[in-house]
Amino acid sequence: MPNSNNRNEFGKPSPAATDPTQSAAWWLGLSIAALLCFVLVVNGTSSKPFNVVTGLGILGLVVVWALFLLSLLLRRTGVSALEQRIESLTAMVEQLSQQGSLSDDARRVINRARERELLRRAIEEDMGREDWDAAMVLVKELADRFGYRADAEEFRQRITTARAETLDRRYREAVSVLDGLIMQRRWDSAIAEADKIARLFPEVSRVTTLRPRVEDARGLYKADVERRFLEATRDGDVDTAMKLLAELDAYLTESEAAPYKEVARGVIGKARDNLGAAFKLAVYNKRWVEAADLGDKIIGQFPNSRMAVEVRSLIDGIRTKAAAWQR
Repeated sequence: MPNSNNRNEFGKPSPAATDPTQSAAWWLGLSIAALLCFVLVVNGTSSKPFNVVTGLGILGLVVVWALFLLSLLLRRTGVSALEQRIESLTAMVEQLSQQGSLSDDARRVINRARERELLRRAIEEDMGREDWDAAMVLVKELADRFGYRADAEEFRQRITTARAETLDRRYREAVSVLDGLIMQRRWDSAIAEADKIARLFPEVSRVTTLRPRVEDARGLYKADVERRFLEATRDGDVDTAMKLLAELDAYLTESEAAPYKEVARGVIGKARDNLGAAFKLAVYNKRWVEAADLGDKIIGQFPNSRMAVEVRSLIDGIRTKAAAWQR
């Protein structure tokens, strides 16, 4: 039982009985009061005036008691914080112990709200990475294991929509690359790209039209080259006809080229004759630079012709004169 000396007049515990800090403060005040009374009495009965030594003694005693009280306060605060920490850890251990004794189903029920939030967050992360298959697996888990079928259905709809939009965007990006190859008339690369897109996007129904699209574009361009070649031949534009003939050679098979052989011979013969006449005229007029250039063209374009043999016999001297003229 508590000591009756530690109770006040109302029967309640005195400050000294309840709190060491309050007890220290009470004794500090009592000691200072007693010391002041002693000093006043001594000073009243003594013939000597109140001196500095007495004042310093009082001040020292006050400082000592103040430091003692401060240490008690700090010690009391540290103990309180430590006690609160111990109580918190004790509560956590008790909670873990209680959950450890529960079955898996019981723990799942207790933690279902937290696990639901973690699962929803994981689904959102998979969607952000466009990992649709992994997200669908977690959606099935959300519905079947935890019973959140409404949430799962909402996620399914979002995943389906986002997946379709992403697929369409990627498909359009791939087709834009294919269109660039078609515009550059890189037909072999375009065919290879169309086949690659078909492998990457088998679920897109439009993918079956890509290879015919390249072949149609190639056929249209081939027909356009044929038309321009015939028009240039008809108009006597030998230079243009020769350029188109060289380009057309890459599109025509042997059977397709048969109808153009006579026309091509005429164009080639006329081009050779034109080059030969221009070469002779340049030599006659002593335009050596022009003559050297025309001679190189005759040798390059018609290497097996009789005209090329004649040009080879003259070309070294012409080049020498062209170099001297340029200096």
